[in-house]
Amino acid sequence: MTDTPRFDKSRLPSRHVTEGPSRAPHRSYFYAMGLTEQEIHQPWVGVATCWNEAAPCNISLDRQAKVVKKGVAKGGGTAREFTTITVTDGIAMGHEGMKSSLASREAITDTVELTMRGHCYDALVGLAGCDKSLPGMMMAMVRLNVPSVFIYGGSILPGRLDGKDVTVQDVFEAVGKHQAGNYSDAELAILERVACPSAGACGGQFTANTMACVSEAIGLALLNSSGAPAPYESRDHYCEESGLAVMDLLARNLRPRDIVTRKSLENAARVVACTGGSTNAGLHLPAIAHEAGIDFDLMDVCEIFRDTPYFVNLKPGGQYVAKDLYEVGGLPVVMKELSKAGLIHEDCLTVTGRSIGEELDRISLEADGRVIHPIATPISKTGGVVGLQGNLAPDGAIVKVAGMAEEEQVFTGPARVFECEEDAFAAVKARGYEPGDVIVIRNEGPAGGPGMREMLATTAALSGQGMGKKVALITDGRFSGATRGFCVGHVGPEAAHGGPIALLQDGDMITLNALTGELSVALSDAELSERRKAWAGPRPTIHSSGALYKYARLVGSTRLGAVTHPGAKGEGHTYADI
Repeated sequence: MTDTPRFDKSRLPSRHVTEGPSRAPHRSYFYAMGLTEQEIHQPWVGVATCWNEAAPCNISLDRQAKVVKKGVAKGGGTAREFTTITVTDGIAMGHEGMKSSLASREAITDTVELTMRGHCYDALVGLAGCDKSLPGMMMAMVRLNVPSVFIYGGSILPGRLDGKDVTVQDVFEAVGKHQAGNYSDAELAILERVACPSAGACGGQFTANTMACVSEAIGLALLNSSGAPAPYESRDHYCEESGLAVMDLLARNLRPRDIVTRKSLENAARVVACTGGSTNAGLHLPAIAHEAGIDFDLMDVCEIFRDTPYFVNLKPGGQYVAKDLYEVGGLPVVMKELSKAGLIHEDCLTVTGRSIGEELDRISLEADGRVIHPIATPISKTGGVVGLQGNLAPDGAIVKVAGMAEEEQVFTGPARVFECEEDAFAAVKARGYEPGDVIVIRNEGPAGGPGMREMLATTAALSGQGMGKKVALITDGRFSGATRGFCVGHVGPEAAHGGPIALLQDGDMITLNALTGELSVALSDAELSERRKAWAGPRPTIHSSGALYKYARLVGSTRLGAVTHPGAKGEGHTYADI
């Protein structure tokens, strides 16, 4: 049989398993699964999902993948569906399980790579639903550099209680109210039953929706494909179109590294800032850049954040959820506003083969003034996420300021130091802190945790106690996209690597200033040097074997994305060219 004229099979990876007499044993497996001769000799497309039954974020991915496969078939390809893991942060939050979260990003990328390599697939459509699975899937696309399209599984619908929208963020904060005696058992039981009424990822501009917006802004997803909530059948249109799009990319040999460039990463950072997105983007954008061999670290991301207006009114800092954004036009309208101010590189390519500028020219909707404010009259003139640096964070740190007044963005207070999240949470629960304190949680970085846990349980408890504006919190760990208040994460270098956060003592005066970008401690270089000489070294860990042991020894600095391998700069070949 001959190849279809549209594709040159002799140059595709799948030729290694489908072509020639020596591959008869391989083909016998394919016939065993009901494939036809024509399907065997077509290009092979991996359709990867993070489907599981762990949480609503992922539960609809299986159905959506089936629709993608229809699009691949219409485009002349043979789709092969496979799954990988995901760790859902909402379930992992507040206990030992959160150590697995960031490490799962690397596992997702690695397992998608291994599956694609092992079976010689020619292209990839990746579907993801929960926080780390989105960057993990995009990192795999850029690493493999085969024609690829990303699809977000969609957001959850908001719950309703007492005439108001509620989300899982409200449940976490209700726990703090309950601990403070301001919320009854019965009230909590009602809220937990109505807050999450459907399939889909958390509905606010938390990490999942932030990275979904990134997927469109960076060009790896069809524009507006992330907007429709998970239960909407209209998602099927984007799924099928994504299957068709990947076949067009394959025919044109248009690859992720043609799309993911320094300019497209800057576009993505703009979108994070203007929507008040998750601080985790400061970790994931450098990691995606690393897979492409592009220098783009945390402080580069924060430079973009610094001069980007915040004008999209989304939770947790604002009022609305992802469904509301979709109903007023979604991310395309947001990017159109950025374009009006000259803040988008319009020449960047997308998976349609058209540029961002060409895509935005097709958008007729305008900012509604409620969810999406006009960029000329933003909610605030600087980004919803900003970077900090100083003698306490030489490698930088990051904080979400969306929804905070300017006077709330400056804080000086004495350190109240905790060696891990559990100790801090116990102290917060017992009110073992004072208004004005700067709560310090260390040994929670990528290597020291290990796994760089998010601190939503602790920050939500503070908010629930009504103390979210009366204390600040810094950590070498991370914060959930649902976190609000003056909470600074990603402090680097982390304590396990001997960063200044390891040297802090109770009572040290710490200054946080999101207006000037400062994170400092009132200690001289000489005093810090003396404390370093007395430092006993990294805190012992119970994780002396297994996946977290391996992760802790491989993972690099937070500033560079907490990655575990040399990236594109160190590679000897690109999989797409085998």
